[in-house]
Amino acid sequence: MLGGTLTLGYAPFSQWYLVLLSLAGFIYLLASSDKKNAFKLGFTFGLAWFGVGISWVHVSIADFGGLPLIGSVAIMVVLCSYLALFPATAFWLLRCYFAVRLWPLALPFIWLTTEWLRSWLLTGFPWLSLGYSQIPGPLSGWFALIGEIGVSAFVVLIASVMACWLPLKSKAYVSCFIVAVVLISGFILDQHDWVKPTGKSVKIAMVQGNIPQALRWTPEQDLPTMNKYKVMTEAHWDADIIIWPEAAVPKLEPVAGDYLQEMDSLAIQHQTGLITGIVNYNFETREAYNNLIALGLKNTPDNTDLSQVPRQYYYGHDNRYAKHHLLPIGEFIPFEDWIRGLAPIFDLPMSSFSRGDYQQHNIQAKGYYLAPALCFEIAFPKQIASNLYTNTDFIITVSNDAWFGHSHGPAQHLQIAQARAKEFGLPVLRATNNGITGFIDHKGHIQSRLPQFEAAVLVDNIALLSGKTPYRILGNVPIWLVALISLLFALYFTQRQAATD
Repeated sequence: MLGGTLTLGYAPFSQWYLVLLSLAGFIYLLASSDKKNAFKLGFTFGLAWFGVGISWVHVSIADFGGLPLIGSVAIMVVLCSYLALFPATAFWLLRCYFAVRLWPLALPFIWLTTEWLRSWLLTGFPWLSLGYSQIPGPLSGWFALIGEIGVSAFVVLIASVMACWLPLKSKAYVSCFIVAVVLISGFILDQHDWVKPTGKSVKIAMVQGNIPQALRWTPEQDLPTMNKYKVMTEAHWDADIIIWPEAAVPKLEPVAGDYLQEMDSLAIQHQTGLITGIVNYNFETREAYNNLIALGLKNTPDNTDLSQVPRQYYYGHDNRYAKHHLLPIGEFIPFEDWIRGLAPIFDLPMSSFSRGDYQQHNIQAKGYYLAPALCFEIAFPKQIASNLYTNTDFIITVSNDAWFGHSHGPAQHLQIAQARAKEFGLPVLRATNNGITGFIDHKGHIQSRLPQFEAAVLVDNIALLSGKTPYRILGNVPIWLVALISLLFALYFTQRQAATD
């Protein structure tokens, strides 16, 4: 139950304090348990945490995977069991090798290590990292200094202090002091602006087409979908940048040339830039890429004679981004030769993409520079950081969350984007097929958004900024150093205790 309760701390529920209380309750339970049961307890906690928290995965498998209920449940059990291994390992190490009184010193480093493994092994799945739950809470102010993983470390620190020290009369006051300092300082830090508005803004329009997932890759729906995006855009050519979501153009790029050149010409005619998702399939190399491409103006025109502005788009032009971090099953099939034919879910449309480079140049639109993150990639801050440059104006992330229906998956996805905005001090432009489309300011606040499951266009003026957050400059180094020093103290006290026994 305690693991399942963690889900209420994340969006759309956003009861951030429940994460601290639930985790503290579990750590207290772990402290009173036998060492030999530590892994089992941690595994059960993790299974409930992920079983409830990523239940939206079941929606995509059950609705679009073509599996019977027992098959989709089996896949969920395997996935959640795999993810539960990481907290189970962390709690087992903690319980077996450190005295309970030292847990607040040892747990942050152990937790960071197992969570790093979760974000790296088998391409990584860092969803539901604890720090995301603290976006609406007082710890939110720490994002700009130590990032989401640093906030996660603070969450386990507070929870372990509450569970291990607060019940002790000798350490009750120290416990209250530590918890109060971390929370209050986070609140104070949140009032500080690490980056400053330049006084200039950019008018941006994002189109949410709300195309049902069942129709996304139906060939006879290609033209109606493309016409829909074109018609929805017509009233918004006055924007500086127009953004369409992931794979908004359902035709493969090599066979969508006429349409793309038409939109390119329209964007140039109206002096704007248009960014859209599209799948590029190279018929010569037989490689497919999940791409973002830019049409229309790449730079601000030097004159008003638009007839002199050369065509910006041609097949293979370099103003594009190819997704690097692919989603297992959805965009590539692990051990493809073995499992491709086992079930319909392993043979979904567009499930054999090639990877783009880890580091790529920003997309340019009307002179502005946008660092892209396609769908799942927004959950990887290190990759985002590697694609931020001195002249980067915005982070752009596009997605199609129609896979997840009315579940809480899209709200969690939006919350992850909020964390990236706070970490890097940059606005995040999030365009989706059916929601949640929204503009997130540099403080991580949702500036404006569209309702889910509606075809609509969101238009807003987004501020340009100068400066950098400490996290953008230093990354994860500070929190790893602090956590390591804390662990060394725990090891020192453990050895000293062993020497006196």
